[in-house]
Amino acid sequence: MIGLIGKKLGHSRVYDKNGTLIPVTVVLAGPNYVVQKKSVETDGYSAVQLGFEQQKDQRVTKPLLGHIKKHGTPSVKVLREFRDYAIDTKPGASLTVDIFVQGDFIDAIGVTKGQGFEGVVKRHHFRGGDMTHGAKGWHRRSGAIGQRLFPGTVMRGLKMPGHMGQVRRTVQNLEVVQVRPAENIILIKGSIPGAEGDYVIIRDAKKLPRKSAATKK
Repeated sequence: MIGLIGKKLGHSRVYDKNGTLIPVTVVLAGPNYVVQKKSVETDGYSAVQLGFEQQKDQRVTKPLLGHIKKHGTPSVKVLREFRDYAIDTKPGASLTVDIFVQGDFIDAIGVTKGQGFEGVVKRHHFRGGDMTHGAKGWHRRSGAIGQRLFPGTVMRGLKMPGHMGQVRRTVQNLEVVQVRPAENIILIKGSIPGAEGDYVIIRDAKKLPRKSAATKK
């Protein structure tokens, strides 16, 4: 697989050669620094650890700073690991958005927006109670949640009100509309999880074949 760490910048729209308007998500996805390369012989599995977005050394914990400096890369804000990386690289190198090309299909992984404490109608799409025919105070409630005399407890896993959103989600098979290496920006068709400014992972789609030139070397 191939992939990059990026930051969701916002949404826009572009036109293709036929004049069709395409809604896109703008993602800043570079440069990514190769912090560590793991192998089956030394670590038990093959992976590449990438870092994104430079920051000052004094803002990094000493153990992490030692790990980063050991491999000759600048201090970064985000570290992520990609298993079985298809591009042959080494610690200290950098990767940019040109590992993807227009027409590639990718999977976008991010954390959804937090919605706070929500009831069952919004959180689980319950029907709620009747609005007429004498129904009072049960319009957006879930109804009975307990059982009868036996066992007399609420079943584990029952859908109830609670914290909504702010969970990791993957959106699959999104098309890369444009790649702008000079700006380290990828335009992705459709929307991806997260708010503007959130970090996301862009990897090649697992369910669709890859067209990226980086894997043909």
